[in-house]
Amino acid sequence: MSLHPEVKWAQRPDVVYLTVMLPDAKDAKVNLDPEGVFNFSASAGTGDRHYELKLELQDKVNVEESKISTGVRSIFCILQKAEPKWWTKLLRGDGKAPHYVKVDWDKWVDEDDEPDAGPGDMDMNSMDFSKFGDMGGMGGDMASMMGGMGGMGGMMGGMGGMGGMMGGMGGMMGGMGGDMAGMMGGMGGDMGDDLDESDDEEPEVIKPSAKAAEVVDAKPKAEGEAAA
Repeated sequence: MSLHPEVKWAQRPDVVYLTVMLPDAKDAKVNLDPEGVFNFSASAGTGDRHYELKLELQDKVNVEESKISTGVRSIFCILQKAEPKWWTKLLRGDGKAPHYVKVDWDKWVDEDDEPDAGPGDMDMNSMDFSKFGDMGGMGGDMASMMGGMGGMGGMMGGMGGMGGMMGGMGGMMGGMGGDMAGMMGGMGGDMGDDLDESDDEEPEVIKPSAKAAEVVDAKPKAEGEAAA
């Protein structure tokens, strides 16, 4: 006997947010019909119990613009409405919604609220959304993406050669540094010798001779003094 997973929903004028609450779902299969029929099946839990779901939505949807993200705890879907307008409820018909279909109050906004308000505080940029209807194509897209990343790996490998070139430049600069150090060392040695020689030499002191002192001390005598 199949079980029904819990489903939460909210809406905006142009989209419906549908979240299938089924942790660790295996072999999940999701199908969306343009007439607004949503089908889901997967296995989960102890013994891989089978879960399935069929929802006949109130109005038509745009399958090409709808997206799906499969997570660890749930499957989150953004269903693009074929005609932008507020739905009075999720499912068509006059009957009451099944007990497993509930309003997602975390994402819900009223019609009078800001029309472009996002789905709560959820970080949708971190989710891996893919197109609806062809979930098997996700593997091909992933392979293409990984192949492109392989090309990047080749580019990064080429950049490894640049590392060798930079290493060679480093060695050349190291050699220049050694030559410069030697040159500066030689200059330092010459300058040191000059400084040593200037320090060892004492300043020359010139002493006046006795004769020079006599010339300096002698004063010319007046003519009167000479006669005396």
